[in-house]
Amino acid sequence: MIKRKPPNGRRAKQRPTAAAEEPYWLFGVHAVLAALANPRRRCHRLLLGAEAAHSHGKRIQGLLAAARPGPGLTPERASGDDIARALPDGAVHQGLAVLAAPLVQPSLDALMTAARTREKVIRPVLVVLDQVTDPHNVGAILRSAAAFGAAAVVAPKRHAAAESGTLAKAASGAFEHVAYIQVANLARALAAMKAAGFWSLGLAGEAAHTLAEADPGTPLALVLGAEGRGLRRLTREACDVLARLPTRAPIDSLNVSNAAAVALYQVLGCA
Repeated sequence: MIKRKPPNGRRAKQRPTAAAEEPYWLFGVHAVLAALANPRRRCHRLLLGAEAAHSHGKRIQGLLAAARPGPGLTPERASGDDIARALPDGAVHQGLAVLAAPLVQPSLDALMTAARTREKVIRPVLVVLDQVTDPHNVGAILRSAAAFGAAAVVAPKRHAAAESGTLAKAASGAFEHVAYIQVANLARALAAMKAAGFWSLGLAGEAAHTLAEADPGTPLALVLGAEGRGLRRLTREACDVLARLPTRAPIDSLNVSNAAAVALYQVLGCA
């Protein structure tokens, strides 16, 4: 039987947060359409290329009318080069970009309460990222979290991927559906999760048991570390149990976003 470590007694005080006050550009079909469909997302400008207008114009008008009644947002027709100049180098915009304010995210306490209230419908699972800085990886993890029904992705404010157009593009629309909460101290956040009844299960390649063997079967914080370094010492110590994903030679590890997808399927997709 797995014995649980007691919480350290300190709760992480979290308030609703936005990644930054400055608007930024979202780009790509899925990210932009999902943002336009999200009434919580404040959008300031919408750039629309000719091909995107032909393929998605009617849907965009419907989304604008449904989510933002009144004068609202007027699409601006723009060439592909004009759109590209507004975006980071190499951004694949597919003829669509929207200048939007960052999302206001729920507090960690509110999120845990909401996750527990839906426990009879779907198992409460939080994905916790320990210094995963690549926005492509974080976006892919958000996409898997949305696909399998995880309640949120939690990361530190420092040494983590910030909310950005690149992250939202990689999430393929999931960023508008899954909370991405950045906390000041990850160890204290894990202690708060523990106090709220969540087990912390860290993925580590050297763990004695596989995820299937170690999964405690209760509300879960699934903790993943950065590429190469894995979980930091303090994060490991904050976990109730460590587990590994079984792999076959010659591959002994997975990219963090692939590991997250496999782990989420194990703990949520098989339910």
